[in-house]
Amino acid sequence: RIARDLHDLLGHSLSLITIKAELAGRVIGTDPDRAAREIADLEAVARRSLGEVRAAVTSYRQPSLAGELAAARQMLAAAGMDCQVHAPASFDLAPEAEGLLAWTVREGATNVVRHSGARTVTITVTVAADAVTAEIADDGVGPGLEPGAGAGEEGSGPPGSGLAGLAERARHAGAEISAGEGPAGKGFRLSVRVPADRARAA
Repeated sequence: RIARDLHDLLGHSLSLITIKAELAGRVIGTDPDRAAREIADLEAVARRSLGEVRAAVTSYRQPSLAGELAAARQMLAAAGMDCQVHAPASFDLAPEAEGLLAWTVREGATNVVRHSGARTVTITVTVAADAVTAEIADDGVGPGLEPGAGAGEEGSGPPGSGLAGLAERARHAGAEISAGEGPAGKGFRLSVRVPADRARAA
């Protein structure tokens, strides 16, 4: 569990740190104020990451879905991608279900930045009578990763990393995961569906 959490936490945070550092480097000569803002963001992300890692190795860290949606939007925007988020204003979900969907958003957004080359990303959270679903779809290069195959920096990784780790989380939560070709045969789509009886708050 610790190995899986550290992979998911650091994959997202280090991707965002890399993006912010590259942005600061590009504009430092022409727009020092923008560079200063990016460097300040770098410090904030690094401090938050340190806290998350400490929480992961000392106790169970449960991310919030609203927090991960906001973080995904920030990271994708920093990477120059148009991010559209469609989700309810609030969530009343069982902790395990909310945690799984939050990890889904984090892993999906991180993979988009690392692998897709996308211009547009859509994140959709749907609360229906029979299930709650989180979906991340992009218009990038298309399938290269599948649940259970791992998702390292080059599209492969040790068991328990990337989409394989997310698939493991889904199995434990009694949820369904699918990943592959995106809408209309373009890009990549990741979806996790939690049945209503598992998603409802007590």
